[in-house]
Amino acid sequence: MLKVQELKELIKALDQSNVDELKFEQEGTKLVLKKQQAPVSTVEKVVEVAKQAPVVSAPAVTAEAPTEAPVTEAQKQQEVTVNTNVHTITSPMVGTFYSAPSPDSDPYVKQGDKVSEDSVVCIVEAMKLMNEIEAEVNGKITEVLAENGELVEYGQPLFVVELV
Repeated sequence: MLKVQELKELIKALDQSNVDELKFEQEGTKLVLKKQQAPVSTVEKVVEVAKQAPVVSAPAVTAEAPTEAPVTEAQKQQEVTVNTNVHTITSPMVGTFYSAPSPDSDPYVKQGDKVSEDSVVCIVEAMKLMNEIEAEVNGKITEVLAENGELVEYGQPLFVVELV
């Protein structure tokens, strides 16, 4: 059994060291000493950054608005025509994007490949489950928008498919 003086010395030694936790066992008696950590200062810094973020982004939004305004009627019609012949495959969930079934395999699809409705185009891993994502349309891959191993969000565009 430890004496009070020995216990005080252990506490003092732990306090002065870089060790966060000390476990001690002697003759069936167990002692666990842990340092208290103060994450409060870190949280305060995060809150300060979050308060500053909208102020920085607000002028950028107002600065971009005037440059987008002058769009001619012909450009609008062209955009509509292009958009009707294109389909965007989006992520149905938050997860990790994988372009191939394994690291040493070829990707499911690449730019220029033809796909059908049931073609698997990628995998999105969520909670250790590998979810195969299908094209759902017939067409040709015109653009791959996600990088292998990249974290993707729900609704994030992954592929652009030109409909056939």
